[in-house]
Amino acid sequence: MPETTQMTEENLRGLFGRMTGDEKHGWAAASTLHAIWVLYERVLNVSPSTIDDPGRDRFYLSKGHGPMAYYAVLAAKGFIEPETLDTWRQWGSPLGMHPDRTLAPGVEISAGSLGHGLPLGVGTALALRAQGRDARVFVLMGDGEFDEGSNHETMAIAGRLGLDRLTAIVIDNKTASLGWPGGIAGRFEQEGWAATTVDGRDHDELEKALTGETDGRPRAVVAEILPLEEGSTA
Repeated sequence: MPETTQMTEENLRGLFGRMTGDEKHGWAAASTLHAIWVLYERVLNVSPSTIDDPGRDRFYLSKGHGPMAYYAVLAAKGFIEPETLDTWRQWGSPLGMHPDRTLAPGVEISAGSLGHGLPLGVGTALALRAQGRDARVFVLMGDGEFDEGSNHETMAIAGRLGLDRLTAIVIDNKTASLGWPGGIAGRFEQEGWAATTVDGRDHDELEKALTGETDGRPRAVVAEILPLEEGSTA
């Protein structure tokens, strides 16, 4: 199993930078880096040695069309060898342009088609509840996914059933085609979720929002993250 090393933000960006050739989705991926790192560094109860433990926390990347940040964090945390990042997009590589749970170690769901992650998260949260397990389920989504009707149906179900071990993290970079009047957090609140909006680059804010005490409701964390000025780094 690959070993973990002391990881700095600069090193993490270096791992991310080893994957090139999909500049079209570069920003889609970069905007998720802070949230995914905070989850694996400070929040999730999962490691390479417990990835098959039924009681582990689950992370589902619904926004699967830009997986480079996900792969970089998995490499930083020891799920995959850093050298594997250099094979991204090559024939025979386990790291596809959409993550495949049957090929990439540490990946929980195969993703890419938007609107699937949250329904899968709800199903998993229900199954864990039925099994009497206390594990948590975290689903990372993009703001553009709210154009998909499946998410709105799932939000309603999760709220009505009080799935308090389920958390949705929404990366809001203000690029959705339709948007949502009143804001994304308000949409979740209307369906019975506890929702908060944070600076998507502030690791302490993210941690606080993701680890606060539950009150019997599913939780939504809207991470606002806009493109930086030219010359700045994510």
